[in-house]
Order: sequence, then structure tokens, then C-alpha cells
Amino acid sequence: MKRIVIDLPAQSLALFDGQRELKRYRVSTSKFGAGEKNGSHCTPRGRHVVRAKIGAGQPLGAVFVRRRPTGEIWTPELHAQFPGRDWILTRILWLSGCEPGRNRLGDVDTMRRYIYLHGSPDSAAMGQPGSIGCIRMRNAEIAELFELVPPYTEVEITA
Repeated sequence: MKRIVIDLPAQSLALFDGQRELKRYRVSTSKFGAGEKNGSHCTPRGRHVVRAKIGAGQPLGAVFVRRRPTGEIWTPELHAQFPGRDWILTRILWLSGCEPGRNRLGDVDTMRRYIYLHGSPDSAAMGQPGSIGCIRMRNAEIAELFELVPPYTEVEITA
């Protein structure tokens, strides 16, 4: 059974099959730290599942807005046209919390906060916090992970 463990202090994501580690990636989580509250822009902790997989078949660097591909491909020139934009690229693994009162339902609901694992621009630093809640990955790596995990894969986010 595959599962994902995201280690916030280490800024890493590990994919396991049972107890065996298959892959490890450097990621970038929230620059605001760990937290579950709606509007906090923090990365939520605890047990989650991959509730939806979005973007199958899209090219690397495909731009998403509201979970839909825009038809654009990220380039430095496109980036310059939209400074400060929080780019969601390539694929989306949309997370849903599994712990009522901690990361599910009410004002701590991970899915209603739109927390994803997603691709990011090549210029985005990995291995250090930088997002506004989501878990950012390199485009080739999120595309690889997307193919390796089925819907409802368990995701543990530890602080």
C-alpha cells in the first residue's frame, strides 16, 4: 500500500510502498509555517488522503487556475507578465483531511482550503518554505508522483 510522508522541518516528501521508501523529493511548504486554520496560509498537519488527481496528460509547465488548465505553459516571460502570482503548474494532487476538528470540517478543512501538491516554476526554491499553504514540487517530480499514486493514497504531514 503506497503512502506519502511530508516532513515539514526537512522540507521533504517520501513515497513509501509498505515500509519501503520508493522515492524522496525536496519540496517547499508554507512560508507561514504549519497550521490548519482557514485563512492562515499555513501547511496543514496530520493525516490526509489524495482526494482528487487533476491534470493527467497535460504538458510539463501547464498553468492551472481554479484547478483548470488555462492552455498556457509557464515561461519566464509569462512569469514576468504576472509578478507575484502563485503559480500552480503541471499536476494537482488535492488533499482532504482525515481528522475531524484538526484538518477536516469547520474552519480547519484542508480540502476547502484548496491545499494541493502541485508543480511550480523552475525558479521556485525547493528545500525551504516558500508557498502560501500548498506543497510545491518540481514539475517533472510532481508528474512522476502523480503517475505513482492512486486516488485516496494516504498522506501524513508531520511538523
